[in-house]
Amino acid sequence: MESAPVTDNRKICVILNEHSGDHPDKQSRRKSLEDLFAQNGLEAELIGLTPDKPILDTARKAAGNGCAMIVAAGGDGTIGAVATAAHEAGVPMGVIPQGTFNYFARGLDIPEEPEDAVRILATGRLREISLGEVNGEVFLNNASLGIYPLILRTREGVYQRWGRSRLAAYWSVVLALAGFRHPLRLQVEVDGRKSEIRTPLAFVANSAYQLDQFNLDGAEAIRDGEFVLFTSKGTSRWDLVRASFRLAIGKAQKGEEFGCVTGREITLHTARPKALVARDGEKELMETPIRFRRRSEPLRVMVPSENVAALEEPQIEEPADAALEKALPA
Repeated sequence: MESAPVTDNRKICVILNEHSGDHPDKQSRRKSLEDLFAQNGLEAELIGLTPDKPILDTARKAAGNGCAMIVAAGGDGTIGAVATAAHEAGVPMGVIPQGTFNYFARGLDIPEEPEDAVRILATGRLREISLGEVNGEVFLNNASLGIYPLILRTREGVYQRWGRSRLAAYWSVVLALAGFRHPLRLQVEVDGRKSEIRTPLAFVANSAYQLDQFNLDGAEAIRDGEFVLFTSKGTSRWDLVRASFRLAIGKAQKGEEFGCVTGREITLHTARPKALVARDGEKELMETPIRFRRRSEPLRVMVPSENVAALEEPQIEEPADAALEKALPA
């Protein structure tokens, strides 16, 4: 069987979600990215997502086709799927943030402007980052049970009617809380320490940047390789509305509205055989108990070459051209 040409193996595969974010130029997004890659001297294949095929399947197929790097052009849901495929294939990952909030990219100082993000793919350096997983599935920013998956379900309807925007995302929080009914009863195990709680929200954070943005404790613990488990102390609808509003404007009352514990392994037991889990903006049913841990091998991500101090983990840096050379088969 003939081997693929070296030029094909040097190619960058870009998983493009043309419907992510609230950008007004959706029709021209593909053409704009093609022009940007050409301007930066990069050979790239843009692979559009289709409604009938899961993002992860598309990313896995691209990662297994000999690409030197796989790039996510979309929101945190797209980025999470591409991160999974890149990690499994052992290839570097790039990010062109196209979502509504872009927490993962912003936490690595990857700019939200496509021109600057593509330039980083040509001039940046690789950093190793630690991946979290919940029941074996990768998550980058956070994963949660309770009211937050309900918010995501409500957000889908809001987006369909009014389009994607940060305002629409915040409005979905209000609507979801209006339909809130019953809190969770959980048995919690954190690094072997056990407790029982009643809470409407169990939120496991893996992004120091996100916690800093929302004025919450725990960023340093994440930088040290731990997770942070937040649980809402309030159980009434009004408690949740007040806490959510303060959280949205960065005025959360530390220690008053949210309980906080840190650990390297977290297990949540519920009374039901399955629980709806939100993972980086995507939701799915998972069998209980819900287990959080870190993957043993890091993910390599292209970041700005000057971005050293802002990273959340001690990293190994590598020039972009050397990273592509090492990704080629022997």
